[in-house]
Amino acid sequence: MADIGSHFLNINFFDLFKFFNHNPFIFNILHIFICLMLFFSLTKLSTVINTLISSRPKLFLIDFSCYKPDDTLKCSHDVFIERSALLQIFSKESLEFQKTILEKSGLGQSTYFPRPMWGLPPNPCMAEARHEVETVVYGAINELLAKTSIKVTDIGIIIANSSLFNPTPSLCSMIVNHYKLDSSVLSYNLGGMGCSAGLISIDLAKHLLQVHPNTDALVVSTENITLNWYFGSNRSMLVSNCLFRMGAGAILLSNRPSDGKHAKYQLNHVVRTHKANEDRGYYCAFQEEDANGKVGVTLSKELSSVAGEALRTNITTLGPLVLPIAEQLRFLANLVQRKVLNIPVAPYVPDFKLAFDHICIHAGGKAILDKVENSLTLTKQLLEPSRMTLYRFGNTSSSSLWYELAYLEAKGKIKKGDKVCQLAFGSGFKCNSAIWVSLRTVVPALEKNPWIDELDTHSSYLACSHD
Repeated sequence: MADIGSHFLNINFFDLFKFFNHNPFIFNILHIFICLMLFFSLTKLSTVINTLISSRPKLFLIDFSCYKPDDTLKCSHDVFIERSALLQIFSKESLEFQKTILEKSGLGQSTYFPRPMWGLPPNPCMAEARHEVETVVYGAINELLAKTSIKVTDIGIIIANSSLFNPTPSLCSMIVNHYKLDSSVLSYNLGGMGCSAGLISIDLAKHLLQVHPNTDALVVSTENITLNWYFGSNRSMLVSNCLFRMGAGAILLSNRPSDGKHAKYQLNHVVRTHKANEDRGYYCAFQEEDANGKVGVTLSKELSSVAGEALRTNITTLGPLVLPIAEQLRFLANLVQRKVLNIPVAPYVPDFKLAFDHICIHAGGKAILDKVENSLTLTKQLLEPSRMTLYRFGNTSSSSLWYELAYLEAKGKIKKGDKVCQLAFGSGFKCNSAIWVSLRTVVPALEKNPWIDELDTHSSYLACSHD
């Protein structure tokens, strides 16, 4: 027996290689065993991590609001082309191109353009840009303060994000000055982070609220149209003119345990994916000068495919956090078949419809929404808030997710215990996701949001979008 043990201890790696090389079945079984052990180890680790996370302060979303511009600023496709022509800088070909993009964009006839675009001639300037931001940001915050009855002196953290418009003093300083917030308020201004900056702001607020007890945080998401209209003829830059519209969202967050009794949502997870380490991702939405020195944002033809890659990376991390265990096992079994046993089967796409009840995808454009719908095999009903927001308000950048959640609330879709997934894309290239759990059923009759008075107005478009 001692000799056998001694011989076993003397087996080297080469001997094991020869053994498994002549016994592929045993080798595959060993692979499967290792994969299963790894899976259950990760599951156990996930349980430990979730336990640790649950011991941290909970993040509550007390309420939020979205600014709805005045009806006098509604801009149909024809009016958009007419106003663009008044600038006398676009060629006939450029105007026709923009008209074609509008027709295919998914935008309706009632999106909003800021005041300077309505002048004769239009007058985009710094003063008007400030006026636009003050209008949408103060409008959203005023409504939020009215809905929550919070005192501005109770706000301990303020985070504002606007990708392209970053004046001095900052947007945060503008808000602090207007509302006379306390001099001790912690302020953070996020710029250049694209349309996914709204969820980055939520993630930043989450981390800050973990170390500052009994605190309220105000998050404001917006973008500026006035100073970011492209005045050249580069078609990849003209697309932005056709998609982006004015809007803003204001969100009140809290870590006070007592706020859980009247808050709307609790944050469960935030997953952030950044693909700037790849040139395709870094350059697919890029601010630069064209050949004539005109500044604009180039949207690459690869944008949709880059978004798809970023989405796959993001949901690979998000999946184990939200998918039922049975769905995770199906994914693992498919992975073993393809990677270990070399069985030619199609990759298994987990059914994320089992992980959440609603999804709000950044309304960046029709192509992006189509890509996510196909990648995650989502239903037309799940895409309804995103498509309707794109149709009614256009691409309002980082605030679009909140117009979508407001749509769900106005439709009476949010019930206690529902899980809501927010998914945002942005330059960089970034894909960020957040999972919220509804703490109460939202009653539409008690709500004030931009959709309440006009859901029936767009019923014909809604019917077409489900065909």
